[in-house]
Amino acid sequence: QVQLVESGGGLVQAGDSLRLSCAASGRGFSVYNMGWFRQAPGKEREFVAASSWSGVSTLYADSVKGRFTISRDNAKNMVYLQMNSLKPEDTAVYYCAADKILMRRLVTADSEYNYWGQGTQVTVSS
Repeated sequence: QVQLVESGGGLVQAGDSLRLSCAASGRGFSVYNMGWFRQAPGKEREFVAASSWSGVSTLYADSVKGRFTISRDNAKNMVYLQMNSLKPEDTAVYYCAADKILMRRLVTADSEYNYWGQGTQVTVSS
């Protein structure tokens, strides 16, 4: 069982940067693939980025590719999402999630992730 807590959200202007953090506790974090998702008001939750357990492999949604970077520090049980060149359409609640199926490819469907944080709000003003 892994518990996840996101932090780092806030209100920023278009073009600004933010770094989200996800603190994990419990067993297994260092061997789980991790993902970031987001949900805007009135929209379905969507995939943002994923990292393999080692951090070597990453995957991004087309909408954030080149602007966002996922990283992790297994020694600290942390996952990060560096968000640059933010746009108003990036406004959403951001969630981190853990995939407990070991040694599989990175997945983008939220139904494939087993553990979720409570989310952190990111608001980008124009």
